[in-house]
Amino acid sequence: MPGFGDPAARMLVVGLAPAAHGGNRTGRIFTGDESGNWLYAALHRAGFANQPTSRDRNDGLALRDAFIAAVARCAPPANRPTPAEIATCRRYLVGELDLLARVRVVVALGKIAHDGFLATLRARGATLPRPLPRFAHAAEHRVADLTLLCSYHPSQQNTFTGKLTRPMFDAVFARARMLLVD
Repeated sequence: MPGFGDPAARMLVVGLAPAAHGGNRTGRIFTGDESGNWLYAALHRAGFANQPTSRDRNDGLALRDAFIAAVARCAPPANRPTPAEIATCRRYLVGELDLLARVRVVVALGKIAHDGFLATLRARGATLPRPLPRFAHAAEHRVADLTLLCSYHPSQQNTFTGKLTRPMFDAVFARARMLLVD
């Protein structure tokens, strides 16, 4: 599954993988499932999307200054890609980063996306700080001329239990928007 969004984006959102009943079914990442409902509504509230919903590839959704990608590119068994699957798919995220020359802020949705993004930077030849930046919700790190923001993934497991709330999620994208103000 390819990434989706504005090719001139300054913000990159990195997720885990396409959901079997969402992006894998609809052909667009974070589309047609509850995680996508959370993500696109938050992007809309922060001014990165023209509408708060994403039902299918032809629904008119457009992103402004944002691009969405994933560390794995197919729906993994049990919704958890193996390290080998992530390593195999890394070249796609590397290629997208090569094309997204204006990216300044990266939002990692979950620890697997966070770790996969750091591995992608390493694969591109970036020097990473030691110790490596740690994942925590709302953590902010400066890495390879980028600001890396962390968020819990908007999975039903996190949203239904209250581990991730709308105000928590909105705060991450509000911070991203603030970092992009010139």
